[in-house]
Order: sequence, then C-alpha cells, then structure tokens
Amino acid sequence: MKPVFSFQPGQTPLLVSVPHSGTHVPTIINERLTDQASQLPDTDWFVDRLYQWVADQGVAMLVANYSRYVIDLNRPPDNTALYSGGGTGLLPEQSFDGAPLYHSGMRPDKVESVQRLQQFWYPYHKKLATELQELKLRFGYAILLDVHSIRSEVPMLFEGRLPDLNLGSYQGASADPSLVSSSFAALNKNAVYSTVLDGRFQGGYITRNYGRPGDNVHALQLEMAQSVYMCEQPPVYDQALVKEISPVLRGLITTLLQWTPV
Repeated sequence: MKPVFSFQPGQTPLLVSVPHSGTHVPTIINERLTDQASQLPDTDWFVDRLYQWVADQGVAMLVANYSRYVIDLNRPPDNTALYSGGGTGLLPEQSFDGAPLYHSGMRPDKVESVQRLQQFWYPYHKKLATELQELKLRFGYAILLDVHSIRSEVPMLFEGRLPDLNLGSYQGASADPSLVSSSFAALNKNAVYSTVLDGRFQGGYITRNYGRPGDNVHALQLEMAQSVYMCEQPPVYDQALVKEISPVLRGLITTLLQWTPV
C-alpha cells in the first residue's frame, strides 16, 4: 500500500500542507469510478511540485499521496458543510461540475466511509497535529500554510472567474491580524495577479481547525487559480508561468518566516 502521505521535516516554525495534489486511488475504488472521474479532474494539479523548493528554506512540508476522491482531507470528519451554496463532501460523490463520480450503485456505504476515515483521513491529520505541536514546543509558536489550487472557472462553486490568489484566514479567526495583513501584502507586491482576502475560499477544515492564534498556532490557506501556473485543459505544468509566479510565492514564504508573534 502506498503511504498516506509524504513528509519533509524542516528547521523553521512553518509547515506547508498539501492535502489535494495526490493522484493515487486504490484499485478497489478506481474500478468503480466513471471514466471521467478516473481522470481526477478536481485534483490540485502539481501543487506539491510548485512548492517543493520550500525544503531549501528549512520549511517542513506534508503532502497527501491519495486523491481527494478517496477522501477529502480538508473536510471535517463528521462531514459538516463548510460553505453555503455548494461544494463537495468528505467522500465526494460528484465532481466540481456536478457529474457523478461512481457508476450506478457503486457509491461507498457507511462501512466503507468509516474505513476510509481510519485508513486515510486520521493518519494525515494525526501527523499534521503532531508536527504543529512539536513546532510550537520548539519555537513557541507554529505557522501552517495550507496550499491549494483549482480551475479558474467552476460555475457550480463560484460565479465568473476566480481571482488568481485567494488568501483565507477564516475571517481573521485562524491567524494573528499582523500575519494576515503582511501575508496579503506579500501577495499584492506583483500587480499582475488579482488577489482577494477571505473571499469564496476563506479556509477549509484544516485552516479552521488548526488555526488557533490565541494558542500560538496560526493557519492560512492559499487557493490559487490553476491558470496562474499551468494549462488547465489538459493539465500541464507550465514552466514559463511558474517562473512568473514563483517570486510571489517565495515572497509569501519569506514573509511567513520573518514574522514573529508580539
């Protein structure tokens, strides 16, 4: 069995989480998916690759190896809805375009849902919680950056075209205000990219659950439009686009590393 996650330890208070770039699907699940779903269209394509350089900055990185179609690591274990007006759940049964993921009669039942939680969801979150606690013990505080990407146009989830860089702080509840403001300022240094703070993507379960600034654990989510760094259809990593966005991402990481709580 492929490990649930890959982990690169670091030497700074910052941890980068990549919960949706995984593409592995166990055969017992994949054989029940429709042909369209088996292409994994809702993957956060190449996000782990986009941030792989953070290891050179001493930043820890946790990357999920399994597809969000196996289980969505950025949803609560009880499947409580995070956003009003649409979205997919803990064990998605439809794509972002509303198409069914499973052939008729082959959706996961309650027993399988529990099994997937135990096998995939809890190990990732146990590692995430453990690493944040260790960072806090070592440095006195910890910062979590949960990184994502999505197609720039997904009518079922949002109207029109998504801004390029979407920073989420759960309306300021998941991180210190100074960290939020300095991080958003870092994203705005290059006027080429459109930005928004706490718009459609305010932070999913990971940001909301682990971001506890009163306890010296600060969490932010960055949702990026895939058009910023790749060809969306078909999904192809675009080195020229990556070269343009990389200074902005490096600026954000630098800002996070330079910040300290007052």
